[in-house]
Amino acid sequence: MIRRLAFTPAAITLGLMMTQASTAEASDPDAAGMRLSAAQRIFDTGNLDTRVSACQDLDTFVNATWVAANPIPDDHTRWGSFNMLAEKSLDDQHRIVEQAAARADKAPPGSIEARIGHLYQSGMNTRAIDNAGYQPIEARLKRIAAIDSRPALSRYLSRAFAAGQGQVFELGASPDYRNATRIIAYVDQAGLGLPTPRYYTDKAYADQRAAYVDYMTTLFRRVGESDDRAAADAREAMALETDLARHSLSRVAMRDPQNQYHFVTLAEANRTTPNFDWKAFFAAQGADIKRGFSLSQPRFFKQFDKLLGNAPLDRWRAYLRFHVIDDAAPLLSRPFNDAHFAFYGSTLNGQPEQQARWKQTLAAVNQAMGPALGQLYVARYFPPQAKARARQMVHNIRAALKTRIRNNDWMSDTTRQKALDKWSKFLPKIGYPEHWRSWQGLSISADDFYGNMARAAKFNHDYEMAYVGGPRDRQRWGMTPQTVNAYYNPTDNTINFPAAILQPPFFYAHGDDAVNYGGIGAVIGHESSHGYDDQGRQFDGDGNQVNWWTEADRKAFEARAQKLVDQFNQYTPIPDKPELHVNGQLTLGENIADLVGLTLAYDALQSALAHHPNQARMKIHGYTQAQRFFMSWARVWRGHSRPKALEVQLNSDPHSPMRYRAIGAPSNMPAFARAFDCKPGDRMVRPKDQRVEIW
Repeated sequence: MIRRLAFTPAAITLGLMMTQASTAEASDPDAAGMRLSAAQRIFDTGNLDTRVSACQDLDTFVNATWVAANPIPDDHTRWGSFNMLAEKSLDDQHRIVEQAAARADKAPPGSIEARIGHLYQSGMNTRAIDNAGYQPIEARLKRIAAIDSRPALSRYLSRAFAAGQGQVFELGASPDYRNATRIIAYVDQAGLGLPTPRYYTDKAYADQRAAYVDYMTTLFRRVGESDDRAAADAREAMALETDLARHSLSRVAMRDPQNQYHFVTLAEANRTTPNFDWKAFFAAQGADIKRGFSLSQPRFFKQFDKLLGNAPLDRWRAYLRFHVIDDAAPLLSRPFNDAHFAFYGSTLNGQPEQQARWKQTLAAVNQAMGPALGQLYVARYFPPQAKARARQMVHNIRAALKTRIRNNDWMSDTTRQKALDKWSKFLPKIGYPEHWRSWQGLSISADDFYGNMARAAKFNHDYEMAYVGGPRDRQRWGMTPQTVNAYYNPTDNTINFPAAILQPPFFYAHGDDAVNYGGIGAVIGHESSHGYDDQGRQFDGDGNQVNWWTEADRKAFEARAQKLVDQFNQYTPIPDKPELHVNGQLTLGENIADLVGLTLAYDALQSALAHHPNQARMKIHGYTQAQRFFMSWARVWRGHSRPKALEVQLNSDPHSPMRYRAIGAPSNMPAFARAFDCKPGDRMVRPKDQRVEIW
C-alpha cells in the first residue's frame, strides 16, 4: 500500500531548495537584496484575480486568471501545475533517450544506455510495428484457443503470470502486514477494464458499458474474427467481467487495510479455491511461499474459483483473448493503438487527441526500465548538494510534526508515546536509491518493440518474485527518481521524495521561505502525516498493522476525521451533474494529509522566521509571508480538468480535484483567516463547529 501525493508520475528538471536566510546573508545587504530580487521574480502576482477576495475563494483569487488563459491541450485530460512539470520533464527525458538511441550501437554492450537506446528505437520504429500487425500476440491467442479443460485454464493463468502478463487478479511482493520485516506475496482483486465496479451495474454508466462492448468487438475484429463472432465474444467477455465486478470491493472498501490483507497457508488458500492450485501457481512464479501469502479479498477469489468451475470455457477464452489484445494494443500497429485510445482516452476521459509517438514510447520505456532511466536522469539533473538541502527541510517539517504530537490536546499519554515512537522510526528517503538495480540478463533489440516489452515484463516479474520470502529492504523505492510525486509507505514507515519533485513550483533555489514552505514544505508535511491518517494510523513504527490506540483516542480521531468527510462530500465539481460530489470517504486519507501537511509547513515557516525577524516583516508585492505561503499552496494546485475525466476521478481517485485541494485545507486553518484578515461568515472561514483540526 503506497500513499501518493498527486497525479500521474512524471519527470522534471530539479531546482535547488532555499530553506532560510543564512547569517552571512542577513548581514550582507547586497546578498539580501539579490535574494529579494529573485523572490520578487518568483512570486509573480500577474495571475491574481484581485476582483475576488482570498477570503471568499482562494483558488479563484490565485488561479482563475491563469486557468482562463491556459486551455487544456488536446492531448491532455487536465492541465495545471503538475502537467506543466510533466511536460518539461518529458522534454528532459526525451533528450536522454534520444541521445541514448543515437549512441546505442556504440555504447558498451549490456549497458543501460544501450538497452534504453535500443528500446526507444524499437518503439519509434512505427513502420516495423505497423507491418507486424497483431503477429506479436498470435502465439498467445493460439494458446488461449487451445484451452480445452478446466485444468488447462488454470495452467494458462499460471504461465501468463510467470511471463509477467497475468490476468484476472494482481500479484506483487510487499512486507507482511503482521511481520513487516519479511516480504510475502499478495494477490488482489483485479481483472476489470472499466474504472470501478460501479461502472458494470449502475444505470448512470450504461453508455460507458455499451461503448466498452463496442471496443471489445472492434479488437476482436482486428484479430480476424467475423462480425458475428466478434460481437458474440464481446458479450461473453463482458459477462464474465461483470460477474467479477459484482464480487469486487468498492474503491472505498479497498482503502481499508483490513481488506488489503488476509494471510493464508497454501492449504487454506486451496480450500478457498478448490479449482485453482496455489502451490502450482507459485511454483510457476519461482516464489518462496513456504509460510503462506495474502489472499487479500476472499470473496472475490471465491467467485473467481466458482467461475473457473462453472463458467463456459468459451466465455473464459473470450475474456482472456480480449485482455491479451487490450493489454497489447498500445504496443501494436496503429489500428489497435487508435482503438485503445478512442475508448480509454476519448470515450471515458474526453481527451480529443492522442499524445505524440515519442511520448507514448517514452511511457513504455518508463514502464519497462524506469529505474534505469532514472539512473541517467539523476546523473544529469540532480546534483549531490540537493540532497543535503532537502534533508534540512525534511528535518524542519518533522520537528513541527513532533511538536504537534506532543501538544495534541485530545490524545491520551499512552497513545501519544506510541505516536512519538512511530515518529522516531520514520526513514526519510530523498532523490534516488542508495544502490541501483542491475539489468543484467534483460535482452533488448532495436527492432522488436513488443518483444522488448514482453521480455521486460518477464524480467521485472522475476525481479519482484525474488523478494518473496526474503527480508524487507527499507531502502527500496516504489517510485523512480524522475517521478514528480512523493509517497509514504506504512509497511516500512518511510517518506519518499523523488529527485524530480524537488524543483519549481515546489522548490526554488532563490525563493523566499514562504513560497518554499507553502510548496515543498507542505508536500513533506503531507507525506509525513500519512503515517497518522485513517490508514497509516493502523500501522506502528515498525510497519506492522497493530492497534496502538486506546478506544477513546480512536473514537476522538474518527470523530474529527468524519468532519473532514462531511466537508468534502459537499463539493460538487461538475455544474451540470450536481448529483456527483467528491467522495469524502474515498479521499479522506489525502484530505487529512493536505490539512495536516499544510499545518506542519506553516508551523515550520513560523519557526524559521522567528530566527529572522527582518524576513518575517518582509512583504513582496505587498503580500506578507503568511499570505505568500497560502498563495504558494494554492498555486501548486492550479489547474482544470475535462468533465469526463473529472467524473472518472470522482469515482476512482483517492485524491480530490485540484480546486478543492487548494481551498479545502486552508478553510480549516485560523492561520489562513488571520493572514488575509478574513471574518466569520466569509466562505473560506469554516464555522467553529465545522472546523477540522486533527494534529
